[in-house]
Amino acid sequence: MEQPLRLFKSKYSPSHFYQERGEFSVKNLLSIIPGHSLRLQWTPVLVRACACFLITAGCTSEKEKEASINPTFTVGVVYDKGGKDDKAFNSMVEEGLARAKAEHSVEIKDVEPNDDNSYEPSLNALAQRGVPLIIAVGFTQKAAVERVAPKHPKTHFLLIDAEVNAPNVTSAVFADHEGSFLVGYLAARHSKTSRIGFLGGMDVPLIRRFHLGYEAGAKHFNPKIELNVQYVGVTGEAWANPNRAKELAKNLYSKGIDIIFGAAGKSNLGLFDAAEERSAFAIGVDSNQNWIKPGRIITSMVKRVDEAVFQAISSFKKSELKGGTLAMDLKNNGVGFSLDDHNRDLIAKYVKDVEEIRQQIIDGRIKVPDYYEKQKK
Repeated sequence: MEQPLRLFKSKYSPSHFYQERGEFSVKNLLSIIPGHSLRLQWTPVLVRACACFLITAGCTSEKEKEASINPTFTVGVVYDKGGKDDKAFNSMVEEGLARAKAEHSVEIKDVEPNDDNSYEPSLNALAQRGVPLIIAVGFTQKAAVERVAPKHPKTHFLLIDAEVNAPNVTSAVFADHEGSFLVGYLAARHSKTSRIGFLGGMDVPLIRRFHLGYEAGAKHFNPKIELNVQYVGVTGEAWANPNRAKELAKNLYSKGIDIIFGAAGKSNLGLFDAAEERSAFAIGVDSNQNWIKPGRIITSMVKRVDEAVFQAISSFKKSELKGGTLAMDLKNNGVGFSLDDHNRDLIAKYVKDVEEIRQQIIDGRIKVPDYYEKQKK
């Protein structure tokens, strides 16, 4: 039975049952009973038992026929730094895979690289094993996909958070700046000190895009609000360094900053610890992180990476996945802010205003600054 999807928090745990094909008969059934003479006396009980057995066998046969029509295929995954249990970016990929496993019976082969140099050999190894669809998680795999994809034209790649122009590559990109604008507005509305912070993971254009959108959203409510920005680091290790993130966050809170938006992958866990210790507030990223520190995380800027993964796998199964860009934005709910029982009391009174701003962005009445566009000028 298919398990229900609970966005952002639940994990699918589908069970897999394997049955060997065989010939079913009353004679075969009874032959496994030691000493049975096979001289049957057809009592009502035996008739009912045999009928139930044969009906069950028939059902199994139908399931096997269905499986032969929709055979399992394999999806390869090379995760980003922080591992698949980072409770953020990678975990959203996990959510999408879990849904695909439940609905499409796909098999998953995944790799959690130790460092940036492991991306290319990991992608190559999966392709050489004949995996037909490979998901490369994170912008740091762009160069690796650019080199590997041409060598394996019969393999399709899904690259998340970056774009590669190739016929066998689908690039899933997100309007991070739009979602960040909304949580920036919420931060400014909720702040009591008019001082807010931004804690990025690795100092790269993608995270500066978050920062710029967040700042614009905050200033949309309060043009005079003060923003202090810090980054965990300049290498890939910045995505998985909660201790350093906690240290930076505590320093920001000590300056009178009462809300910090963390766009730092697994390092966000350190930010949340600091918020709890200082009785301050934080904003999560990628997945709905409200549950991690209830009452301290006012919302999360959610990127529907899970939906991009599920859509790509579904399209691939139907032989409809093509090279190009899969754009996820406010209009198609590809990004947004989270509201649940963990933060409802904190921001419920602002939600109507945020929804109006969301619609204004979709309609083009509010133009959210995009760091990528600024870089082109």
